[in-house]
Order: sequence, then C-alpha cells, then structure tokens
Amino acid sequence: PVITALTLPLRFVLELAGLGALAVAGFDGFQGPPRWLAAIGAPVALAVFWAFVVAPRAANPIAPPLREVIGSLALLCAAGALALALRSPAWLKTGAVLNFLVGYLIEWGLVGGLKLALNVPRPLSVLGAQQVHVLGTPEYWHSFPSGHTSFMWLLLVALWGGANGVLRALLLVLALWVAWARIAVGAHFPVDVLAGALCGAFAAWLAARAL
Repeated sequence: PVITALTLPLRFVLELAGLGALAVAGFDGFQGPPRWLAAIGAPVALAVFWAFVVAPRAANPIAPPLREVIGSLALLCAAGALALALRSPAWLKTGAVLNFLVGYLIEWGLVGGLKLALNVPRPLSVLGAQQVHVLGTPEYWHSFPSGHTSFMWLLLVALWGGANGVLRALLLVLALWVAWARIAVGAHFPVDVLAGALCGAFAAWLAARAL
C-alpha cells in the first residue's frame, strides 16, 4: 500500500506529461484548423480511453496483462511525442519548469496535510449511493481539498509565465476540465475543487516567491 501511494502521484504526473506532449506534437505536426483538432482532440480521446479501461481505478478495466501492454505502448507514444515537442523550445521556458517542480513539493505537503488533518467525508459518504453515482473505485474520506484539481492548477499557474499562448490555452482547458470532472465522477463536492484550485495556485505563487 505504501509503494502504491507513492507511485500513483508519479504515474499521474507522467500521464499528464504524456498528454501535454501529445498536444504539442499534434499542434506542430499540422497546419491550419487541423492542428487545433490534433492538439485538443488527440489528448482528450486518449484521456477518455485511459480513464475508462487502463487507469488503476478505471470504470471498466481490461485484463491486467493487456492493460500493462497498452500502458507501455502509451508511454512509448508519449515519449515519441515528447521528443517532437522538444524540437520547439519556445513553447516553454526552463524557469517555469523549475517553478513547477518546487511548487509541487509545496502543494504535495499542503494538500496531503489538509486531507489528513481534516478528513472530510466525500459525497458518497455524505449523500449515499442512491444520490451519488461514482465513476471508478468508491472513496469515502479525505475529500477536502481535491488533489487532482490542486495539481492541475499548480501546473497552470506555475507554467503560465513561461508558456506561449497556445500552451497557456491548453493548460487552462485541461485545468478546468479536471476541476469539472472531479465533481462529475462523484469524487468531490464543488468546495473541494475550489479549495484544490486555490491550494495549487498558492503553491505556485509561493514557489515563484522562493525562487
């Protein structure tokens, strides 16, 4: 359980990095309107597929051996997309990445501490299964604040100053989508998501001040 708890956040970071790299590669690989379709459509389609059949808490998980094969192929594709993305260094400044890394340490401690100290019940625990339809593995506690939302808003705020306009737009869409999704899947109350966004933004701000 301890190893799982440590590796799940890392896996989540790698998945998001892969989606971001896929978006950058899609934008760089096409011209005109198709580039926007590739930059937005490809990551969204992969994220939906991953959430439903590949992720550790997928709603309809496939058999473990096949899941590992698909996961490995997805990581290889992400690595290839990242290699293409690195051909365009103007997308993101190095300082913004450092800001994110320092902010992640702050956000991890802040959100983890609040979750353990407050131990707020999740919607399923408060409202019951008849009123809350949970997509994925049911969870009952540690609802406040939303860790997924906090991470995404940390990513958005930390990278904002060093990102170009296209990457900023992609980050904003992804941050809003994750915030909405955490409520839609029955994992959090809206106040959990709002608090998560504030925690992520605060961690990014504090990291920038420290640097």
